[in-house]
Amino acid sequence: MAATKRDYYEILGVERAATEGEIKKAFRGLARTLHPDVSEEPNAEERFREVVEAYEVLSKSETRELYDRYGHAGLSSGGFTPTSFDLGSLSDLFSAFFGDDLFGVTGRTRRARGADVVAQIEIELAEAATGVKREVPFPVSVPCSTCDGSGAEPGTEPATCPTCNGAGRLEHVSRTVFGEFIRSQTCPRCGGTGRVIVHPCADCGGAGRVVEERTLEVEVPPGIHDGQQIRLTGEGHAGALGGRAGDLYVQVRIRPDPRFVREGNDIVSTVDLTITQAALGATLEVPTLDGDVELRFEPGTQPGEIHVLRGRGMPVLQGFGRGDQRVLVNVRVPRRLTDEQRTLLEELQRKLGEEHYGDDEGFFEKLKSAFR
Repeated sequence: MAATKRDYYEILGVERAATEGEIKKAFRGLARTLHPDVSEEPNAEERFREVVEAYEVLSKSETRELYDRYGHAGLSSGGFTPTSFDLGSLSDLFSAFFGDDLFGVTGRTRRARGADVVAQIEIELAEAATGVKREVPFPVSVPCSTCDGSGAEPGTEPATCPTCNGAGRLEHVSRTVFGEFIRSQTCPRCGGTGRVIVHPCADCGGAGRVVEERTLEVEVPPGIHDGQQIRLTGEGHAGALGGRAGDLYVQVRIRPDPRFVREGNDIVSTVDLTITQAALGATLEVPTLDGDVELRFEPGTQPGEIHVLRGRGMPVLQGFGRGDQRVLVNVRVPRRLTDEQRTLLEELQRKLGEEHYGDDEGFFEKLKSAFR
């Protein structure tokens, strides 16, 4: 049996109302302490990976909101999987998250991770109930095939940046009465790579990447909710200088179905009975996600009554079982009557006493029960 995951806020040592800055500060402090480069604790690597995973979730508004509402189960339902990091260098890890080198390491080519891509698809509620496969088109940057992602024209090589002499960073020394202060920044000319393209590739203009239209088949799991995202790791924009590609996030939107209202894993529908069908009883066909079924309404059915169809709702996302369908009864009253019909109803009204009606739950209470 898999071990229960720890709370991400507890791992980082912050409150649930912590700001983005507080979360970032906590992560930096723990990463410096626990990284295998510096820590001698026997379980440092395991704890470090927990810290990285917690920060990856809590530093992004969409994954943090999903975690706050539904916990770990909500993240897995939304397609989140922790990113795999090479723990060989702590400075590379900070560069991947923050885009800077907190440890002052120079002379190293920065292979920045590619940006993520967001695409959107629309499906029907019935398709969300059964699961469906969809072709998702999206534009994405890929390594240039002409220069193999180097940005230089084939047959030429990038030159050492003359501004930083290949270090990728510039240092400014200030002398004060308190001593020397050294400020380091990324070289503005080469962007931290330490190289400049003298002869840019004609196809990509020296960027090393080109944009192409790509189509992927995405499998939408049964029971997915409107607005949830499916994450496809490594299908986003290509990274710079051979860096890891970003991810593709496919947001699933579910079109409204005029027959049903979804409430979690349950669905609510209505059925119309005439005044005589409600009084005398009737058997009618009602729609479900699996097709029409016959439903018997007993004599004396009241407006707002709820008939529950067990297991006719939405599947539990990445779980077992299904929700229910609650059928809310609406009784239709005739708007136009002939003189003969009016006379018959008036005669019936004179013959019906209070004992023919009896006590019943109020309509408003029934309506609230349908949406519980």
